[in-house]
Amino acid sequence: MEKSLFAPMTFLTTFTASIRPVTTIRRDRLWEVDVLRGVAILMMVIYHLVWDLYGLAGWHIDMYGAFWSTWQRITAGLFIFLVGVSLHLRTQRQFHKGAYRIRPFINRALVVFTWGLVISLATFLFQPAEYVRFGILHFIGTAMLLAFPLARFSWPNLFLGGLFLFLPHFTSWRHTLSWAEWVGLAQAPHPAFDYFPLIPWFGLVLLGIFAGHLIFPQGRRRLRVPSPAPRYLDWLQLAGQNSLLLYLIHQPLLILVLTLLGVIPW
Repeated sequence: MEKSLFAPMTFLTTFTASIRPVTTIRRDRLWEVDVLRGVAILMMVIYHLVWDLYGLAGWHIDMYGAFWSTWQRITAGLFIFLVGVSLHLRTQRQFHKGAYRIRPFINRALVVFTWGLVISLATFLFQPAEYVRFGILHFIGTAMLLAFPLARFSWPNLFLGGLFLFLPHFTSWRHTLSWAEWVGLAQAPHPAFDYFPLIPWFGLVLLGIFAGHLIFPQGRRRLRVPSPAPRYLDWLQLAGQNSLLLYLIHQPLLILVLTLLGVIPW
């Protein structure tokens, strides 16, 4: 039994480390997971670049049409699915060390959620009417805590994940209170730049855990892949290992560059 589930100094250490740049690729990780996370980062940057051209530069782009809406969902879905895979891998590493401790997961989840609050504040100052109340970082932080007790299981996550994904097809139980937005129960959520409720997105986390058990039993590869990664994938692997940092800085950098180029008016 751990003496304390939350240690302030441990949280601060994890918080500062969460955005410390990784400049040298860690070769002790499963590179295919980092590369997939790097692909999601690249897709996110492309999507937000196009959104900036539409929303800030005034270009005529059908951002809410089928193509870009699907692009956005695939990008977010890949990020969230990999949260489940990574949760499986972290718990398996603990099993191999002979300890199954919740405190590191609590600290990591709180760090991610806290960065979500930073995003909430920034978007509130920029656009109060559409600020982020429960965006992807709020969701991931919450999902990490909720999924931790389930990370040791395999097939139950397939069933529960499918259930969460199927629940939106039943709308009669949706609630009118705004506090239910984070769960996904609100009938009419507030407009926001970023909104990822537990229903249905938590289902992808659970499916990611199931896939982790299936593809990486005991945290080891079942499939044969080159090791180390092909050198031409190094940049994606490095991006995947800096995913939170890139998530936080990419949009301000995009806006700055587009403004300096004169694409976005001063």
